[in-house]
Amino acid sequence: MAEKTQILLRSFLQKSVESYLLKAIIRDSGAHLSRKGRSRHWILIADRHQIAEIIIQVEQSAQPSWLWFSQLLRQQRTALTHQELLALVARNPSISANRLIALSDCTLAQARQALDDMEWSMP
Repeated sequence: MAEKTQILLRSFLQKSVESYLLKAIIRDSGAHLSRKGRSRHWILIADRHQIAEIIIQVEQSAQPSWLWFSQLLRQQRTALTHQELLALVARNPSISANRLIALSDCTLAQARQALDDMEWSMP
């Protein structure tokens, strides 16, 4: 099971126009969004895949007031380990370095290292 991350969203409703649509995007991804007590802050609980899906949906929308949300999620998203990069390359053997960078948000050096390691380990 994927590791869940908790992200604090300060003044979530006040910063977002049409926040009900943003909540629907979050719900559709399978992530959990709840209010923190009686404050105006909210907590998002999601795994890496759900966060990536939310980022894509938010950035594809034409809502400029949601950009702070996608930027926050990009900052909070944890980086993949080398083993996770290798597993991603193993699932997609013909993946390019640019595609690997786009999917995992890793550096070019990390992508090349994972591709080289996978190529040299093949019989």
